[in-house]
Amino acid sequence: MKLVKEVRPLGFHWKTQDPFLFCAHHHDFFPEGNGDLAPKASLEGRAIGQDFGGKDGWSMYHGTKVPGFPYHPHKGFETVTLVERGLVDHSDSLGAAGRFGEGDVQWMTAGKGVLHSEMFPLLKEDEKNELLLFQIWLNLPSVKKKVPAHFKMMWKEDIPVHIHKDGQGLSTSIKLVCGSFEDSHGLEPAPDSWAADPANEVAIWHIHAQAGATFHLPKASEGVNRTLFFYEGESVEVGQEVISEKHSLDLESTQEVKVINGKKPGKFLFLQGRPIGEKVVQHGPFVMNSNLEIQQAVQEYQRTQFGGWPWPETEYTHAKEKGRFALHADGRKEEKGL
Repeated sequence: MKLVKEVRPLGFHWKTQDPFLFCAHHHDFFPEGNGDLAPKASLEGRAIGQDFGGKDGWSMYHGTKVPGFPYHPHKGFETVTLVERGLVDHSDSLGAAGRFGEGDVQWMTAGKGVLHSEMFPLLKEDEKNELLLFQIWLNLPSVKKKVPAHFKMMWKEDIPVHIHKDGQGLSTSIKLVCGSFEDSHGLEPAPDSWAADPANEVAIWHIHAQAGATFHLPKASEGVNRTLFFYEGESVEVGQEVISEKHSLDLESTQEVKVINGKKPGKFLFLQGRPIGEKVVQHGPFVMNSNLEIQQAVQEYQRTQFGGWPWPETEYTHAKEKGRFALHADGRKEEKGL
């Protein structure tokens, strides 16, 4: 049985399989901050408000002062945001807010609709501000598309990391955002998520392998979709195929998959899950099951603004001196520092 079903090159948006919709990959080397969380650099020559060109190794995206994504709606799916380097300032129409990053994960269920902003504050003023971020869009089944929106933080201090040693003593670390590996178990996902039911075998793992290290992906049930995104390294050998970096590999689910890393440290994102198997109709940030539902979603947003925007700016950022924190819609606070 062939272990690698399909190989695809990676771009900005990584193609995923059901139940995932796609994964956005951001890797920016922002300049020093100017004291107001913005880049200490000229913005001349950039399409401000629509800057995705990667000029000088970074983009402003939709931000006009601070890089990032000012308030925008989501409905009918979830975002799982892994921030390995840098920070994100989150604000939303629930009244929830937070600053997270440097290994933290945010799990947000849009459900029946939410407005939120994601800005990238440049706190470092004497060195570059690196941002490495993965945002995974995970679909919701039709019966969950109208659940209340939900905001959950997974702090880096709490996320399990499984360390695997191969026969040569070489290490592979597996950060378990969701799912289990051997005797290590990821944190609980959002309550209405497709991932909340163990029968759906959803896994989200961030994997770092030493040069030359070998690791195994355990088998899953028949019909489960899974993809290994090899975004940094030299090459890997899987099922007697040698594949270079910046490719994704759709894998057979019913067999254990042996991965032999090449001559450089390898970095991977692994996504797995039982497909929802429903029709997907997407219109920008709205993901429903029919064109009629999309029309209704757009009309609802135009009518209600999903509760409105309670923050003073569409590109809202938190005070420079704030550390990592979360303010939940019920008033509960979490403080983690930097």
